[in-house]
Amino acid sequence: MALAPIPKVVLGSIAFAIFWILAVFPAVPFLPIGRTAGSLLGAMLMVIFRVITPDEAYTAIDLPILGLLFGTMVVSVYLERADMFKYIGKLLSWKSKGPKDLLCRICLISAFSSALFTNDTSCVVLTEFVLKIAKQHNLPPQPFLLALASSANIGSSATPIGNPQNLVIAVESKISFGKFLSGVLPAMLIGVVVNAMILIAMNWKLLSVGKDVEDPIAEVEAEEEVNSHQFSPATMSHYSSSHNSQELNGYLAESSSIQNLRNRVISSDGEIHRAHVGSAVDSARNSNASKEGTFNDLTSQTKEETSSSKTVVEIDRTMEGHVLVASEGKDYISVEWKRIMWKSSVYMITLGMLIAMLLGLNMSWTAITAALALVVLDFKDARPSLEKVSYSLLIFFCGMFITVYGFNKTGIPSALWELMEPYSQVDRTTGIAILSLVILVLSNLASNVPTVLLLGARVAASAAAISPEDEKKAWLILAWVSTIAGNLSLLGSAANLIVCEQARRAPNISYTLTFWSHLKFGLPSTLIVTAIGLTLIR
Repeated sequence: MALAPIPKVVLGSIAFAIFWILAVFPAVPFLPIGRTAGSLLGAMLMVIFRVITPDEAYTAIDLPILGLLFGTMVVSVYLERADMFKYIGKLLSWKSKGPKDLLCRICLISAFSSALFTNDTSCVVLTEFVLKIAKQHNLPPQPFLLALASSANIGSSATPIGNPQNLVIAVESKISFGKFLSGVLPAMLIGVVVNAMILIAMNWKLLSVGKDVEDPIAEVEAEEEVNSHQFSPATMSHYSSSHNSQELNGYLAESSSIQNLRNRVISSDGEIHRAHVGSAVDSARNSNASKEGTFNDLTSQTKEETSSSKTVVEIDRTMEGHVLVASEGKDYISVEWKRIMWKSSVYMITLGMLIAMLLGLNMSWTAITAALALVVLDFKDARPSLEKVSYSLLIFFCGMFITVYGFNKTGIPSALWELMEPYSQVDRTTGIAILSLVILVLSNLASNVPTVLLLGARVAASAAAISPEDEKKAWLILAWVSTIAGNLSLLGSAANLIVCEQARRAPNISYTLTFWSHLKFGLPSTLIVTAIGLTLIR
């Protein structure tokens, strides 16, 4: 593709540069409008500068990718409500055998949860839990936070729903869920193991030191913090995992108010009965004051009736108390069983979604169908749950699609690829190495999703000229390298930034993960894991 006219090239480059700056550095001093608004600004400038037409801008928005992203986010909301991430977090501290064992668990759990629920979600949910585990065992948080972030990126490479760039690749390449998984899974498994070994080797002394101070009280307090931890994801703000206890507490509060009301009614009945008896006595006194015997009989009878009335009231109150307690117990068990059945249904629908994707059904509509099935199963107003979806991310994608499409229209990406294509053929080892290096550098400069949008079609077309198998391999190489590239630096992926920000803001256990401490581990890990994984991509 030849370069567009010079004015279009210059204006399109300016619009893309503004988008890139605001996407990579969302808090720039001269325009602190954020990443989402920055993508919309870039898209708007592409239209205002007449790099593309308004109709072309609307056409550039990829609805299947947005549908898949929306569906998986809704499913994640309901999984969090069903305590899935709470159970995943508890696996970290279950019968732990020391710091190295704990670090390996974090790597494995982070990787597999990211493959199924996206890396960003896993990092949001598990960061504070990892900090509390480190505090409980009196260990430095840094190696465990690095394990969480890096393993989340590696694990997310295995499935089309693991991260946003894989969503783009799966939709554009039309590679089925099963073929994508089988092509990248071996590299992902070995990558997680190698990454954990690098972490252990670099932090051997820190992970070999036991607890410096044996403080039973502090240990019990830390363990209680871990066991009582409730997840509150920042990016999607899911329901708290205490939703079930809130329902039960509400029910018991209502039952308590009913009990108080019944006691008042019973007490009022007793007072009315006593007032009635008292008025009967007064009447008897006024009408027959001279008949002492009759009066004594009436008084005696009245006392007996009052005494029997009190006995009956006490018996009734005791019987009603037993009935009420039994009723409350039955209703509590009923609510608990309903909760268990609902959670089981959420897990089954999610499993059905994954199986349908493995069978090759349309991933976008499969995710949306699973999301709507969960909405119907919940059988209540879905607005609170749907409000937890990160619509700002969906809007960011819309603006990014338009901006990247406009930048492609300038002809600059095509011209640069024409220079690199002869040296980046996937049927040669040197070609794969050069292509991977290009993807690695661009993913850290322009972010991984724009890199996939810019290079994807070109790399695939070049590989398709060799063979269909090489085309599929090129897509999978792009998915692998662009994802692992996120481990290179703290700014390389959103998952890294989420872990850093969540750790910094955690109450009482905050920790700051610095850029250089991440780079010291991220640079060797990224290069080694990427190289090993490339030999296993099928």
